[in-house]
Amino acid sequence: MKIIDLSTEIADNLPVDPLPSRAKIDYQDHMAGVESMLPFFPGATKADLPDGAGWAVEDMRLSTHTGTHLDAPYHYHPTMNLGQRAWTIDEVPLEWCMGDGVMVDFSDKPSGYVCTPDDFRRYFEGVGYRLKPFDIVLVHTNAREYWGTAEFLDNGCGVGREATLWLCRQGIHVVGTDAWSWDAPLKHIAKHYNETKDTALLWEGHKAGRECVYCHYEKLANLELLPPYGFRFIGFPVKVKGASAGWARPVALIEG
Repeated sequence: MKIIDLSTEIADNLPVDPLPSRAKIDYQDHMAGVESMLPFFPGATKADLPDGAGWAVEDMRLSTHTGTHLDAPYHYHPTMNLGQRAWTIDEVPLEWCMGDGVMVDFSDKPSGYVCTPDDFRRYFEGVGYRLKPFDIVLVHTNAREYWGTAEFLDNGCGVGREATLWLCRQGIHVVGTDAWSWDAPLKHIAKHYNETKDTALLWEGHKAGRECVYCHYEKLANLELLPPYGFRFIGFPVKVKGASAGWARPVALIEG
């Protein structure tokens, strides 16, 4: 069995997020760790530790949306599924986070493009696959080409309201993208909104969660290594009480 890591790293001040959301990591190596370790062992000194080395520890400040993560319905809106209270990440059913994976290659779509139901229909017809309930649909975009740079924020296609609702109607509850957002990049949405003043454009893919119940992974990695279907996906989120998202380490399992 082959295991493909579908996650990105959490790194100090990585410019793939807006400045306020970037991770801040304070690394304490084994020498710095002596000071915090010795108080747990009264009477011990640095000389008593093997090679005078303590523990290594990192202190972090980050958003629940830093790195690869799963968005809960609460992130999108206070309600979901036509009026129900929206779930936080600790309420998302874990059985939703594992299942048969489907990789949709939309890396040819231009940045800012908003994918439609017809885009998904044509893709599935082209690869000869019929969606079934509880499949986990992962969208590969061109955003991965920009990983590690500030340009990552502004690249990749997004999935609009109609396509999101179409996926929900097929029995899909969990989706994902290797871009920064399930929606088109905010820069492109803002441009289209300013041109049209159409409020329906604002975060439309996320806001579709008001009408259905679904979750999505963002900032996935290595989707280009996956076949269109025929793999298992596992991606449990960290259980953060009452939070809008949880960090995840998703993997794909490919037999053979």
